[in-house]
Amino acid sequence: MLIWPKFDAIPTVGPSGPIVSYIGAVRYLFDAPRMLQEGYGKFKGRAFKIAKIDTWMVVVSGSKLIDEVRDAPDDVLSRSEAVNDIIAIEYTLGPNIHTNKYHIPIVRSHLTRSLTSIFPEVNDEVLTTIGEIIAPKGDEWIALPALDTVMRVVCRASNRVFVGVPVCRDPDYCDANVKFAIDVMASAVFLNMFPKFMRPIVGNMLTLVPRTVHRIEKHLRPLIEERLHKMEEYGNEWSDRPNDMLQWFLEDADGEERTITNWTKRMMVVNFAAIHTSSNSFTLALFHLAANPAQYLQPMREEIEGIIREEGWSKASMQKMRKLDSFLRESQRHTGLDAITMTRKAVKPFTFSDGTKVPLGTHIACAALATHLDEDNYTSADVFDGFRFANMREGDGESIKHLFVSTTTDYIPFGYGRHACPGRFFAAAELKAMMAHLVLNYDVKLEDEGVRPKDLWMSASRSPNRAAKVMFRKRQL
Repeated sequence: MLIWPKFDAIPTVGPSGPIVSYIGAVRYLFDAPRMLQEGYGKFKGRAFKIAKIDTWMVVVSGSKLIDEVRDAPDDVLSRSEAVNDIIAIEYTLGPNIHTNKYHIPIVRSHLTRSLTSIFPEVNDEVLTTIGEIIAPKGDEWIALPALDTVMRVVCRASNRVFVGVPVCRDPDYCDANVKFAIDVMASAVFLNMFPKFMRPIVGNMLTLVPRTVHRIEKHLRPLIEERLHKMEEYGNEWSDRPNDMLQWFLEDADGEERTITNWTKRMMVVNFAAIHTSSNSFTLALFHLAANPAQYLQPMREEIEGIIREEGWSKASMQKMRKLDSFLRESQRHTGLDAITMTRKAVKPFTFSDGTKVPLGTHIACAALATHLDEDNYTSADVFDGFRFANMREGDGESIKHLFVSTTTDYIPFGYGRHACPGRFFAAAELKAMMAHLVLNYDVKLEDEGVRPKDLWMSASRSPNRAAKVMFRKRQL
């Protein structure tokens, strides 16, 4: 691990010597939240560094430095190159995904603009899937594995607007996409245990991409071929043209991307993003609800029932559910998926306004968990308060600032600025529909009542306990 003279001026959490820094890198794999909290406590509002296996990561906090990360040009601090390093895109998602990201503008524009029109389909799939999977009889309680159950609902609801019915309901198609999402993260963690010069050797041993492409392509090939035929036959006169992700990909792809295999890979990528983040985030929120049903179920029920009675199920009605919105936002603040966010790679040397110099090749990230648990940012920050943001929205001019999807320098689970999660508006609508239907139709609790399952950490990433179950019964009127 190299130490540049200018770089050595940045304080370190963990050992900083040329050899012993690797001890810090190994510790970061297993103790990242504590190391990041230690650095935040000592160097709040400043930069500190933590060793990784093959580079250093500079961590910043405070509005000023977070704004500077947000505002840095992509040809200086690159989000794309950082993501490529973190999840080893060439081996986990495929090299063309790294070099051509045409799916991101589609998610940011087409998907977000279509939310009002596609919400009824999302809502219908959520209701249908939950009813099929969570089916207690009478007043019995049933225990279901929380994360696996949520993944099945998220996969079907997302694919209702990705590829439509009946493919979104095909068990093999859904199973393949769910398994792929899990495999990508497991493979990325595994690859990041090796220095970069070894990754081609280790990465080429992974077979998850070609294996899963073949499995998913058999479901999409007939659908793609049918749509291409209709596009050729009817052109702009195709009156029944689907309004979904696959169709947007078919219309926007250029050159070598216009193959069934590459369209399949692109659908796998959006599924990975949707299933991994949404399922984990929702499960963490579900654990909060199931640990405290007496505190949260009835107030949310009353709000949801009143709004649905007046306006029905729509994207607009979801936006009026302040308690529901707040509950999901608070879960991400208190129990977010990542201890860091806004990770960038310095593709050119970068200097912060306070004089901190970051050399070429360094990763830069913002301290998310520590920011969210800072008493200067949130009163009783270490306490989960599901209606915290609903109460904050009561103030003048505060109604938009504290929405689930809103980003600020003290609320950064979605990132911040132009690279904030492009799919967060769709994810928010989907997760709100899921939570609303659960709250209205079921009572929930944990097997060990009131004791929230312990979350799992791998490096700076949190995930819900995969073995933990939530108990459901039909709502008792």
